[in-house]
Amino acid sequence: MKLDLQLYRGYLNEQELVVSGHVFKSWAPDKYSIEKKGVKHAFSILHMFTISPLENIEITLQFYGTTVKTKTLEDGFFRFTIPFSETLKNGWHPYKITCAVGDIGIVETGEILKPFESKFGIISDIDDTFLISHSSNIFKKLYVMLSKNVNKRKVFDDVVDHYQALSIAGQDTDEASNSFFYVSSSEWNLYAFIDEFARLHNLPKAVIKLKSIKTKLTDFLKSGRGDHDHKFQKIKDIISFYPNLTYVLLGDDSQQDPYLYERICKIFPENIRAVYIRQTPKKPKGEVQEVLTNIETLSVRTLYFKDSHRAIEHSKEIGIIS
Repeated sequence: MKLDLQLYRGYLNEQELVVSGHVFKSWAPDKYSIEKKGVKHAFSILHMFTISPLENIEITLQFYGTTVKTKTLEDGFFRFTIPFSETLKNGWHPYKITCAVGDIGIVETGEILKPFESKFGIISDIDDTFLISHSSNIFKKLYVMLSKNVNKRKVFDDVVDHYQALSIAGQDTDEASNSFFYVSSSEWNLYAFIDEFARLHNLPKAVIKLKSIKTKLTDFLKSGRGDHDHKFQKIKDIISFYPNLTYVLLGDDSQQDPYLYERICKIFPENIRAVYIRQTPKKPKGEVQEVLTNIETLSVRTLYFKDSHRAIEHSKEIGIIS
């Protein structure tokens, strides 16, 4: 049996660190590539949803003199949430994960973020917020996923400029940046695809939070759909982990973002500076504007926008970016 180990970017504050990943039986490397084209690409995407997670596998984390062991959960997921108070410089730091089944072992290296001293934390959805995905039309969404590899997928005009401006907002040096978190209803199966897409388009490097991993081909047909409450919980966890930051939330109107962000603003009335919702249909949705109007009563600035250049102008108008 072969093993495959998928690591996700971790993060830490002054008291605690969080690292997570998955362990599963390895797929053949020639079947999985986000750069393949045509039918080969379609099979690669489908293969992402036919993996076999491994339960109760021992995992060892090594990070700056700290060595801790845990075991995978039923879906192959593992998470270390451990005390950590060592003084580190701001930025990204490497960590190492080791796992073994019998005589088979594997070692991988991931990254942990210690945020720079900053004014803002940026939390963004992915599908139809910066990645054009057609989430409101499931058949079109699936067609695009199966027919276009990562090099052919598109971002919205000016969205990269907006995100890069938010990344440096309020920073005094070129080396520092605000912390980004991409939180989506896409499944962990698509992590490598999303990470590569963000890198190709020069979007800010981010901690990525996704939905529980899927293991059946039929799950692909429901990708990104269903209950979105996990997004609410993950966003709540991020803000609770870094309570001294002021946050900018970015999403779209194709699913539940406006309503999730309204709940977040009510729970953290002092932490949210602005909420941005992208308009995906031709006409704005009246119920979305009503939600944003209510959010404004909590002293949170909002914008329901079609084009990212308008979001950039708004961020300048309210003093987030210069």
